[in-house]
Amino acid sequence: MKKFDLIIIGGGRASNLALKVSKAGKKVALIEKSALGGTCPNRGCVPSKLLIGYAHVARSIKEASRHFIDASINSINVDKIFEETNKFVSQIDSSYESKFNENVEVFRGQGSFLSNNVIKVNEEELTAPIIVIATGTRPMKPEHEKAWTSDDLFPLKTKVPKSITIVGSGFIACELANFFSAIDVKTKLLVRSQNLLSSEDEDISKIFKSQFVNNVDILFDTSINKVNYKNNSFELELINKNNEIQVHTSEALLYATGRKANTDTLSLENTSIELDDRGFIKRDKFFETSAKGVYVVGDASGIHMLQHAAAYEVNHLAKYLLKEISEALSFKYMPHAVFTEPEIASVGYSEKKAKDLQIDYVTSTTNWSASAKAMASRLEYPRTKFIVDPYTYEILACHLIGPDSSTMMHQILAVMHIDNDIRHLKDMLYIHPALSEAILPAAVEVIGKIRKYEIKD
Repeated sequence: MKKFDLIIIGGGRASNLALKVSKAGKKVALIEKSALGGTCPNRGCVPSKLLIGYAHVARSIKEASRHFIDASINSINVDKIFEETNKFVSQIDSSYESKFNENVEVFRGQGSFLSNNVIKVNEEELTAPIIVIATGTRPMKPEHEKAWTSDDLFPLKTKVPKSITIVGSGFIACELANFFSAIDVKTKLLVRSQNLLSSEDEDISKIFKSQFVNNVDILFDTSINKVNYKNNSFELELINKNNEIQVHTSEALLYATGRKANTDTLSLENTSIELDDRGFIKRDKFFETSAKGVYVVGDASGIHMLQHAAAYEVNHLAKYLLKEISEALSFKYMPHAVFTEPEIASVGYSEKKAKDLQIDYVTSTTNWSASAKAMASRLEYPRTKFIVDPYTYEILACHLIGPDSSTMMHQILAVMHIDNDIRHLKDMLYIHPALSEAILPAAVEVIGKIRKYEIKD
């Protein structure tokens, strides 16, 4: 049996944990069944955003008439787009492994528990006083063996389809539908309900839907009743809420209907590690599971299923294990973005959630017309929505929809992180006429409402 100071199962964000602990002279075993780097750089956020870059350029040309410019696209080399993306993905694994020193031993294979402190991988048994589970999640299995999930796109091993049907209404479905439709792959998005991005604030998701339907062909209240695959094509029998049937064909079928934990691969029945009712691993405030010395970070815990959250947790756990800190990590906020057109960025509660929690709040929604840079886009839909505590001026939530929302959100996040008081956004000096200047009237308006609220009280 090989002995280590630390065993890590999952070589995604936790690769950085291996790096930091090994530099402190500790012996680390890093187990990865696929490519080092994990989902984000290999199959998720990074390559998908590279694709969206191409979509953004294509849409800008297609919508040039909004700026009184007559422009057209002669051709789009979709094969080259995926070739370049595949080239990037192919370099991820080796770039991660090249960072490790002699204290890190990488095991390529599926790790599983024989007991609380013994791991089996490739017929070898490993043990360590500290074990970290960072196994992430995987897409829900498609309903047809020939259908894809997002994992099948990176690297894309087949010819780029001329047509694709995408099932789902969340951010993965919307981002991919936006990309494929922008590069002129005939795209159909199937949505079971009338809603897109239903986890977003209701006002924002309504604006999003009103704009997104202009770019992507969507069938709402529709699901797949039957799937046939023949002649390298899918023949789909679709049914809507009125039980009306129609037949639709496409070369590719992609399901983006959610993700599940990889904990079922770990043989946790051999341990005292407890799972929640969704199959994610329970942990305490120090990320420790019910098995002493076994920790879990990232998506495997099912708490904050975002790459930036996983990276933050890994960084904190490294400091904790190396005894540089003794405090538990408490997230002040958890922002996210949806990289479509329109782009969305959000932090904090939706208004519905604030109501359900019976929180006192003041809200305002303003357009971006105060910014000449925003006006230059010639888009009318961009909005800022604030939800604020009327007694403390604390920002409970901010929701942005419009170009570069994910970048603009960091101005709000800085205030929330340092001293969460929206009056800082009103009092600060803005570069004129930058896009971020659109935040100023939003802050002014909600502060005005708070003052009226105080007078009324």
